[in-house]
Amino acid sequence: MDPPAKPEDDNGESMTGLTFRRATRADLEAIVDLLLDDPLGAAREDGSRPLNPRYIAGFEAVDRDPNQYLAVVEDGGRIIGSLQITFIPSVSRLGMWRGQIEAVRITRTRRGEGLGRQMFDWAIAECRQRGCELVQLTMDKTRTESFKFYEALGFRASHEGFKLSL
Repeated sequence: MDPPAKPEDDNGESMTGLTFRRATRADLEAIVDLLLDDPLGAAREDGSRPLNPRYIAGFEAVDRDPNQYLAVVEDGGRIIGSLQITFIPSVSRLGMWRGQIEAVRITRTRRGEGLGRQMFDWAIAECRQRGCELVQLTMDKTRTESFKFYEALGFRASHEGFKLSL
């Protein structure tokens, strides 16, 4: 099976007044600020400036990898959200590709407006465009309010996940 095609919207795609586009290095501080803007992120991210060099190295690795799509969401030129999609090839399920959606963040002042649903609709469409037959995500178990949201989007809690910090 051929690898999925690369997304066509690197120059930005407008959806309901929002612009979804591939993140650039210039967006990195705003992305880190979004990661910091919740209780879990505040405990594990580094908000110092200049940016911790690990963020820069991480961005550069993601940016070079054709199976990674770090996206930002803009409204009126201001970044209000971000997410990352990882396109995962596989031998299982007849060589099926999967899309893994993670690090979904919306600025605190815009939460509750339906932006999360719009972001997932966009991300799922990107996965379809790349030929993915399955979209998956993980959720920190402390984010209990997110469970119903993901179910409303059509996701099912079909597996248990484990992590090992190294």
